[in-house]
Amino acid sequence: MDRLKCPSFFKCREKEKVTASSENFHVGENDENMDRGNWSKKSDYLLSMVGYAVGLGNVWRFPYLTYTNGGGAFLIPYAIMLALAGLPLFFLECSLGQFASLGPVSVWRILPLFQGVGITMVLISIFVTIYYNVIIAYSLYYLFASFRSVLPWANCSSWADNNCSRSPIAIGCNVSTGAGEMFMNISWVNINNLTCLNGSEVFQPGQLPSEQYWDKVTLQRSSGMDETGGIVWYLALCLLLAWLIVGAALFKGIKSSGKVVYFTALFPYVVLLILLIRGATLEGASKGISYYIGAQSNFTKLREAEVWKDAATQIFYSLSVAWGGLVALSSYNKFNNNCYSDAIVVCLTNCLTSVFAGFAIFSILGHMAHISGKEVSQVVKSGFDLAFIAYPEALAQLPGGPFWSVLFFFMLLTLGLDSQFASIETITTTIQDLFPKVMKRMRVPITLGCCLVLFLLGLVCVTQAGIYWVHLIDHFCAGWGILIAAILEIAGIIWIYGGNRFIEDIEMMIGAKRWIFWLWWRACWFVITPILLSAILVWSLVKFHRPKYADIPYPDWGVALGWCMIIFCIVWIPIAAIIKIVQAEGNILQRIVSCCRPASNWGPYLEKHRGERYKDMAEPAKETDHEIPTISGSRKPE
Repeated sequence: MDRLKCPSFFKCREKEKVTASSENFHVGENDENMDRGNWSKKSDYLLSMVGYAVGLGNVWRFPYLTYTNGGGAFLIPYAIMLALAGLPLFFLECSLGQFASLGPVSVWRILPLFQGVGITMVLISIFVTIYYNVIIAYSLYYLFASFRSVLPWANCSSWADNNCSRSPIAIGCNVSTGAGEMFMNISWVNINNLTCLNGSEVFQPGQLPSEQYWDKVTLQRSSGMDETGGIVWYLALCLLLAWLIVGAALFKGIKSSGKVVYFTALFPYVVLLILLIRGATLEGASKGISYYIGAQSNFTKLREAEVWKDAATQIFYSLSVAWGGLVALSSYNKFNNNCYSDAIVVCLTNCLTSVFAGFAIFSILGHMAHISGKEVSQVVKSGFDLAFIAYPEALAQLPGGPFWSVLFFFMLLTLGLDSQFASIETITTTIQDLFPKVMKRMRVPITLGCCLVLFLLGLVCVTQAGIYWVHLIDHFCAGWGILIAAILEIAGIIWIYGGNRFIEDIEMMIGAKRWIFWLWWRACWFVITPILLSAILVWSLVKFHRPKYADIPYPDWGVALGWCMIIFCIVWIPIAAIIKIVQAEGNILQRIVSCCRPASNWGPYLEKHRGERYKDMAEPAKETDHEIPTISGSRKPE
C-alpha cells in the first residue's frame, strides 16, 4: 500500500473494506473472507443445508420404501446405512469445502489428477436443476388449480373418458339368450336392454379422476417419447415463474438465499405437522400408520439384500452427497466453524424428517383406503404417482379439500425451492472460483443468465412428452454418475491425498481430537464407505433395466441418449486427468506422481489460518479472470 497516499494504515484498511463491500455486495463488512464472503449467521448455513438435504424425496420416496421394505423394520438398515455411508461422506464434503473456501471444481487443488470429479459433480447438478425445476412447476400448477371451491380432479369432468371411475367398471357379464347363457360385452348388454345374471359381472379397475387429470390435463401426456407434441403453455409459464423465484432469491448469492431459507426450510415442517394432526383425526388413519410402520412391520425382510440396497441408496441420495452442493455451501463458512457438529445435526434432521413425513402421508392414505373400501397397499404409490395422483385424490375427498390441497402443494413448492437454491449456488460458486473478477462485477446478470439458459433447456420437459424426459434425466444422470463421483472422491482424498493428512486439516479448523474420536471415521473413510458405495454401483448396473413410464418403454434412441448424458458427465474425469498429466513435467511416472500431490496453492484460503503446515503455500489467484490449478510447484507429501 502506498503510505504517501494513505497516511493512516488503519483508515486505509477500513476504506479498503468498504470498497470491497460496495463492489462485492454479497460480501458483508463482518465477513472473514472479503473475496468470497461468508454466511451472515450460522443459522443461515444450517437452514440452507437442511433445505438442500430435505427435498421432495423425503415426502414421496422414503414412505413408500419403508412400506415396501418391511415397515418399521426398514428403519434398522436405514439407520445403519446413515452411519456407514451417509454421515461419513457428508462430513468429508463439509470439511473439504470449509477448509479451502472453494467450490467443487477448484477444491481439487487437493488432488489435481481428480479435478474432473468436481466437473462431473457440477455437470450432473446442471442436468438435475433442469428437471427439478419442472417438478416445482408441476407443484405451482397444482397450487394454482387448488384455489377453487371444488378441486378440479374431485370428479370425472369433461376431460375424462369412460374409464374414469373411483369404483371398478363392469366390462361384461353372462346374459340369458335363446341359445343359453352367453358372456357378452357390457356395452352390447346395455344396447340390447338385457340384464346381467346375478354374480356374473366381470370388473376392471377404473382410472381415478386425479390420475386422468394428471395425464390428460396437467401433462397432456403423449403416447410416448417419440411423440413430442407441443409445449404445454401453462406448464411453461409455471416453469418460468419457478426460475424467476430462484433468480430473485439468489441474485445476492448467499446473502439473499440465506434469508429466504428461513421460510422455505421451516414452512414444510409446519405443514407436515398440520397434515399429521388432521390425518390422525380421520377414520382409517390408524390403519395407514400400521401399514407404514406399525404392526405390519416385517422383520424377515432384513434377510433380503434388496432391502439393504434400498436403505443405502435412499440415504446416499437423500443427503445430496457428491452433487457438489455440500462443498459449495460449506465453502462460505468461517474457517473455524464446527463442521463436525453441523454434519451430525443436518444428517439427523434429514432422516427424522423422512420418518415424520411418512406418518403425515400414511395417516391420510389410510383414510383414503378406508372410504374407498380398498387395502392401503392399493392406494400407496411412489414418486409422481404419490405426489400428483394418490395424495391429491385423498385430499379431494376430505372436507375442505381445497384448503388442504393448497397447503400440501405449497409445501412441495418450498421443499423443492430450497434444494434448487443450493444447486444453482453450486453452479455460481464454480463460476466465481474460476472467474472471480468477472463474478465480482456481474453477479446479478450471471446468476440470472444461468437461470435463463436452464429455463430454455427445460422447455423440452414441458412438452407433451415432457414427463418422459424428466424420468430419463433422473434415471441416468442422478444415478451412476453420482456414485462414480462419490467413490472417486473418497478414494482420492483418503487413499491418495491421505486420510490422516486430511484429519490434520480438519483439526486445524475444529481443534485437536483424541485418537478414539477418529476411530470410527477412519474405519468408514478407509474401508467401509468406499466398499459399500462400490457394491451399490455394481448392483445397480447388474440390475439395470430399460426405463419406462406408465408401462410405456423408452425407445432405443431415448435409452442411447440417456447413456450419452451420463457419459458426457463422467468423461471429464479421464479428460481432466490426461490434461493435468500432459501439463506436468518429467517422464510419465513422474508426471502422474506430481499430479497426485496437492497443488502449490492448496490450503486455507486466508493467510492467517495457514499456520506452520501451510506457511509455504502459494497465494491463490484471487484477482485473475480465471484460475486453473497448476501442477508445477506441487507440495511433496509431509
